[in-house]
Amino acid sequence: MLVMSFQVDYWIDDPNGPHILSLTAVFFSLNFLAATQDIAVDGWALTMLKRKNVGHASTCNSMGQTAGFLLGYVVFMALESADFCNTYLRSVPQSVGIVTLGSFLLYCGPVFVVTTTLVGLLKKEIEPQHADESQTSLGVINTYRQLWHIAQLPAVRTMAIVLLTYNISFSATDAVSWLKLVSSGVPKEQFAVVTMCMLPLKIMLPVLLAKYVVGETPMDVFNKVYPCRLAFNLVAAGFVWATPHMMVKEHFPTYYYVMLVIIYGVYQVWLFTMFVTQMAFYARVSDPAVGGTYMTLLNTLTNLGFAWPKTLVLLFVDGLTFKYCSNNSENTCSNVDQVKECEDDYGLCHSYVDGYYILIGFCTMFGLLWMSWGRRTIQTLQAKDLSEWKVKTTNQK
Repeated sequence: MLVMSFQVDYWIDDPNGPHILSLTAVFFSLNFLAATQDIAVDGWALTMLKRKNVGHASTCNSMGQTAGFLLGYVVFMALESADFCNTYLRSVPQSVGIVTLGSFLLYCGPVFVVTTTLVGLLKKEIEPQHADESQTSLGVINTYRQLWHIAQLPAVRTMAIVLLTYNISFSATDAVSWLKLVSSGVPKEQFAVVTMCMLPLKIMLPVLLAKYVVGETPMDVFNKVYPCRLAFNLVAAGFVWATPHMMVKEHFPTYYYVMLVIIYGVYQVWLFTMFVTQMAFYARVSDPAVGGTYMTLLNTLTNLGFAWPKTLVLLFVDGLTFKYCSNNSENTCSNVDQVKECEDDYGLCHSYVDGYYILIGFCTMFGLLWMSWGRRTIQTLQAKDLSEWKVKTTNQK
């Protein structure tokens, strides 16, 4: 980060074009190193906490990620935005934000160095006192072999199906709703402010959920929240539909932003509650002997299950949207040339079938069907003995 901080602004703003290869290489390296630390911390939490308290790992994880997101993304994006700084922080407008990417990395670099050094110097590892907590040192090849054995466990394979499918129900809401609000005229800067308002809630929510996720059945909360989040699909779709009708003279009134904060806040509660309960369940079933590897596998499946439905939704939403030009009914505005032709003729492209609402309906119907199988399957997985989540080489003898 320290080395990159002196070059990154030039790589991005070079008049001859951004240095894509250099940026790709350094950000790949940063993500690789951060992911390595993340895996180590996941495994560390499983051995640091007593088995009866291991669910608190999700509380620490969630609060830490939220605080990191606040400082590393939301605060940075706000301070880097000239519009945000001129609107809320400056009396004299300027063309750049208060912070640049280079100066931000120059700050984060020493923070990483100092934090990691303090952990290495001050935290002493304690040898396990019980046989079932003992750990075996594995090389790279043996670790991947162990990962393969974990993936072959019936419980893990069933859990993988759950993780790869449950987010289909919410993918249209997650991927498209907020883009529709922006396209309807909601300023990105205002939406960033709304997002920042949610961060205290997201920091406190894991604490409020702690007593429900520490125990044998953390996924009970997941099953209870699932239909609430599914019903939110219809709330989000209704709010998206109503948004253009609330605009007054190219601006939205105060009550609109109050509604946006409330709706977005409820959405974040459902989303974050499901995330915290999942992390608590992962910590409970993961084998401490290979904790980092186990948690990484489950988190990877979670991230994949979150990403692939959103990718398909974004791919299909335009294809399921049908438009016409206001002054030429034969122009379907189906490509860039037709849109330009319509605009050149002083027309506007209007949608008579919006793919967003089609996908909302499909995802909601899928969610109703998924619940009949998924909630029962989760209960079965949760009731399994912990030995069924361990590979034979780490089972107690």
